[in-house]
Amino acid sequence: MTLTIYTKPAGCFACTKTKQKFTDAGIAFREVDLTTNPAALEFVEDLGFAQAPVVLYEREGSEDCWSGLNPGKIAQVIAIETAAAA
Repeated sequence: MTLTIYTKPAGCFACTKTKQKFTDAGIAFREVDLTTNPAALEFVEDLGFAQAPVVLYEREGSEDCWSGLNPGKIAQVIAIETAAAA
């Protein structure tokens, strides 16, 4: 499992809440700062996203990707990872 969250750290409520939900659930993730990493910014723009955070979740050859605060997607990933750890 790989979970990467592309963020804008300063003043991004959706970024903060997304990271908090995964942290509270004990789900490890890698954070990439879009404001200091031009290649990452280009990557998420190439995916078609213009809103942070951009979350990229990869598991067993499949991937899911979304942008913005998305409680439903966050809960789905937490449920999958919690079940896998059991």
